[in-house]
Amino acid sequence: MDMQLEVQIPEETTPGPDLVIITGMSGAGRTEAMHTFEDMGYFCIDNLPPSLLLNLVSLAGIPSGGNRKLAVVCDLRAKEFFPELIEELRHIADAGLSYAVLFLDCKDEVLLSRFKETRRRHPLCDDGMTIVAGIQRERELLSEAKEIANFVIDTSDEDPRELRKYIRNLFSTQTEMESLRVFVFSFGFKHGMPNEADIIIDVRFLPNPYYEQELRVLTGLNQPVRDYVLNRDETQRFVKNWNELLEVIMPGYVSEGKQHLSIGVGCTGGQHRSVVLAEETGAYLKNLGYMTTITHRDIALAEVS
Repeated sequence: MDMQLEVQIPEETTPGPDLVIITGMSGAGRTEAMHTFEDMGYFCIDNLPPSLLLNLVSLAGIPSGGNRKLAVVCDLRAKEFFPELIEELRHIADAGLSYAVLFLDCKDEVLLSRFKETRRRHPLCDDGMTIVAGIQRERELLSEAKEIANFVIDTSDEDPRELRKYIRNLFSTQTEMESLRVFVFSFGFKHGMPNEADIIIDVRFLPNPYYEQELRVLTGLNQPVRDYVLNRDETQRFVKNWNELLEVIMPGYVSEGKQHLSIGVGCTGGQHRSVVLAEETGAYLKNLGYMTTITHRDIALAEVS
């Protein structure tokens, strides 16, 4: 997608502002933008009358020295309230709050095509106005908002993935890799398949420590079980190939803009083999630089007595 930054952010506005105002043409991608800010940890509100902005900021306790940030969609759905936006932004600046205005634009012919495809009603077509006339009227009414915008993105050739990437580059200090949250968990097939898993790896082909009397009452968090599982030739071959597969697929998930990836490692009871290899998988991904959490779904059901 060929998106261009038409207006540079002013010197007094720092990266990652406390408040981002999302506005622009209907059908230009405001909803996608709001979802991107949600994924970046912003508290988001859609279709807020501008007159409520300062009240919202006060209720949210911003600025308060914390990390909470707001992203608010303000557009012409607010109708008679929208002209208040410029004045409210002055009040916000006077209050010492950092903010940025993101304006999403799009060519008229592309907007018309999108409205026809989705069969949505244009917000300015209440009085029988055609879609074309509504788009033209909206562009006129938004002209001042576009002029004061810190960033203007043209989404005429929009690829949602590229739009998300562009917004993250503008407003997030995280790398693309850091924006992906990886959850690795062990589970036992006999306790049910995990619905939440994006990837499931079955390690029941490995010898089971359960059949070793001294290991049966332990779990994969105990060193004797770890040694039993990891010191086998078949496990070492598996781990080598599994890690190579992860090195191939993980960058793909990052480039696609995926925000949440869940990897389930399963064995029979979720007590021994899956726990060991979930720990190994999580540690390997952490070493590669991914934000990774490791849990064990069924370890509380382990036969340890």
